[in-house]
Amino acid sequence: MSTEAVLKYYKQTFGGDPEQLAFAPGRIEFIGNHTDYNAGLVMGVAVAEGITVAVGRRKDRFMHFVSDGGEAVALPLDSLSPVSGLASWTNYPAGVTKVLLEAGMEMPVGYNMSITSTLPAGAGMSSSAAFELATAYALSAIYGYETDKAGFARIGKKAENEFVGMPCGILDQGVSAFGQADHIVRIDCSSDLFSLSAMPAGAHFWIFNSNKKHSLVDSAYADRHRECHEALAILQKAYPEVKNLSEVSEAQLRSQESELGDLLFRRALHIVGENDRVRAVESALLANNLDAVGKALSASHESSRVNFENSTKELDFLAVQLQQQAHVYGARLTGGGFGGAVMALTDDKFGAEHAAVIEAAYQAEFGIEASIFHTRAGDGAQTL
Repeated sequence: MSTEAVLKYYKQTFGGDPEQLAFAPGRIEFIGNHTDYNAGLVMGVAVAEGITVAVGRRKDRFMHFVSDGGEAVALPLDSLSPVSGLASWTNYPAGVTKVLLEAGMEMPVGYNMSITSTLPAGAGMSSSAAFELATAYALSAIYGYETDKAGFARIGKKAENEFVGMPCGILDQGVSAFGQADHIVRIDCSSDLFSLSAMPAGAHFWIFNSNKKHSLVDSAYADRHRECHEALAILQKAYPEVKNLSEVSEAQLRSQESELGDLLFRRALHIVGENDRVRAVESALLANNLDAVGKALSASHESSRVNFENSTKELDFLAVQLQQQAHVYGARLTGGGFGGAVMALTDDKFGAEHAAVIEAAYQAEFGIEASIFHTRAGDGAQTL
């Protein structure tokens, strides 16, 4: 977290000291790709990197935001609506503000906010959810609103769904809220049930950012969301008791392959397979079998490539190169896909010299530098 920088930006822009600081981490989607909005199972890891905000109340009914020392953006508290263009990044805190007001939080005056991030932009590590959670924690502290971790996760999700316009599930916000050092967050999205699994000793996370940035709101994410629901509607004709794709067995799915057609069948097969892979990973972690975990991660990437088609040639290259390296258990794209980053689960012998081999091969292939960083499972959102 970057408390010195966020305080500096606040003082430079607004003068004086803020009333409250809050931090929320980004996340690695460990396994369970696009299962969250299909009411399925997913595992994620809160990372040490994230977003820090500093907030203080104003005397008028405006919100002023400044990020990384740039020009402040002012928005009226009494007419909250999404903005476009260069200021669209303010939709995340504005959306959270709107959701908190709808939930009953009283805001007699607006606020100033400065923001700093240690997350790589566009790498699929959910800076948006971190921004939402940090905002929710800070505003709740200064305006006197109380809820639990699950409540904060739902506030962030609602802001992103209804204000930002991104039809995400609760994975990103849930992991940011429930993260714990050296643990994986497991979410049953059918009931928003959160639990923690300890990471085996010696397991490390390496993130290889393809530097092919994505913007999920403008990408095929919404198409995949729609395709999943179209597949479900067809499956429900044969199996009316099924409420979501994650309740469908592979046998049920294959019985309707001709009805679904190739595209919808593959989309549904990815979701059904991902839920099975989450269960396999959970069992493997209990048995401290990181080889089995790695195989499931690599199988997840292959399904993303073939069935869900949310990978890219850059992500595929990074995943395959990593999977072939010694000391790597497995590798897969992390996040929504369509660009972003690949996560590698490694042992403690994998180091910077191994990462440099991958980066050199990637640059030779695409003429792009991959950004690399080594992270750990960190704690969840908190006031500072």
